[in-house]
Amino acid sequence: MPEKILGKYTPVSIEHTSILRKFTILFLLMSVIPTCILFYFYVQISENGKLEITAANFNLTLTFVVLGVILGYFSMRAVLAQLVALTNANKKALEDVLSPEKIRELSTEENEIAILAQSFTAITDELEENVKSLELAKKTLQSIMNKVGKGISNMENIDTFLELIIETVTGAMSGKVGVLLLANKEQKDLWVKSVYGVNYDGNKIIHFTAEEGTIFHKAAQLKDSLIVDRLSGEVEGFKKYKNLFSAPMICAPLVSKDKVLGFMTVSGRSTGNFKENERNLLFNLASQTAVAIENSRLNKDMEKTYFETISALALAVDAKDKYSRGHLDRVAYYSVQIAKEMGLDEEEIQTLRDAARLHDLGKIGIPDEVLGKNGPLTDQEETLMKKHPEIGESIIKPIHSLSHLCDIIRHHHEKLDGSGYPDGLRGDEITPLVRISTIADIYDALTTDRPYRAKFSKEKVFKILRDMKNHDQIDADITEIFIEKQSNE
Repeated sequence: MPEKILGKYTPVSIEHTSILRKFTILFLLMSVIPTCILFYFYVQISENGKLEITAANFNLTLTFVVLGVILGYFSMRAVLAQLVALTNANKKALEDVLSPEKIRELSTEENEIAILAQSFTAITDELEENVKSLELAKKTLQSIMNKVGKGISNMENIDTFLELIIETVTGAMSGKVGVLLLANKEQKDLWVKSVYGVNYDGNKIIHFTAEEGTIFHKAAQLKDSLIVDRLSGEVEGFKKYKNLFSAPMICAPLVSKDKVLGFMTVSGRSTGNFKENERNLLFNLASQTAVAIENSRLNKDMEKTYFETISALALAVDAKDKYSRGHLDRVAYYSVQIAKEMGLDEEEIQTLRDAARLHDLGKIGIPDEVLGKNGPLTDQEETLMKKHPEIGESIIKPIHSLSHLCDIIRHHHEKLDGSGYPDGLRGDEITPLVRISTIADIYDALTTDRPYRAKFSKEKVFKILRDMKNHDQIDADITEIFIEKQSNE
């Protein structure tokens, strides 16, 4: 049959035409012989008025009919064989797309056309389901990234970030419980870092094993996430903590630089088993979380190095003056005492401790002859000495991890009545932590020897502090808390 291409007719072999066209051609060919016979009979009747059939004519006609039937049979059988082959190929292709149960259901049909129709219907249904799954995965990923993005912008520490991650991914995957476990240096023992979905005492360390044969070990070896349809005996063995894990479950390793830092699990889903796209999603999220954890550890090491280096500078300044030697440690001790009596949290206590160790760092920029002068300072020397809070702040301000100490270092000589330096702050402009540091600094300065005077007794210092309190120079409540604490020692 010819085919028109770009205005020209090009012959096309019947072997390469569609099944419908083959059927049409063969049907027409099969119709030629019966039509010719009928036409022959019609001509005889028209000419003679009657139908005359001789033995020779009958034999010839019968021969053509038999040949036509045979030709039609084999031709149509060839076309139908192609249709059956197409159906079988379709069934084989379906095995990679449909579930075994659906394949068995289709196999019960004997009609190839029905199988073909049902196959296309099943594929269509599967594609629609996949589209829905992809849409759900897209929405899940968007939800996770939005929450994680907000968490990163507001994140104060890695713990907050990890709690947000486990909460978000558990909710997005319709899980009941999410658990984040971190590994020790040997990567054998695991401890629970964060849990979402059940009541859990975060201060209690729970140990799990990552030894050979466990789910955690398998995930670590593969460095890939696993979908667990049924919990194996080794996980069920943690009967004391079985509320943390239940089937179905996804277990994803936290992999950074080919090192497994821990695992993330989402379990207890009530809407059916987890799917492949969700497994990939959790693995990718776990990998990003591992990078964040590793970076946090490196940052902490860098912060520790920064702090220790600058502390060494501050101690060097402290050691230059035999009269004030040990001043930094004592101010830190008194500040922590006051903070604990006031019920401040551990983070604020640590801030006070660190700031006390660095509060006189700026004296590194003051000449030795001024720092160790035997007698009162001149006005010019006094002005120079009052620069040390600003110098100290300028040293640590560029270091982001120490920026929270700037307020105390710059303002530990401020007074509530505005008579302090360097900014002359008043009242509520001075934060509680600065007020604590100021009292601790004044107390230590008055109870130690100076080049120009001997140290004062506790009782005299208490009187001086109360006088300053009464003149609204230092915080009254903090002063009384501190005096009472020192009186009992």
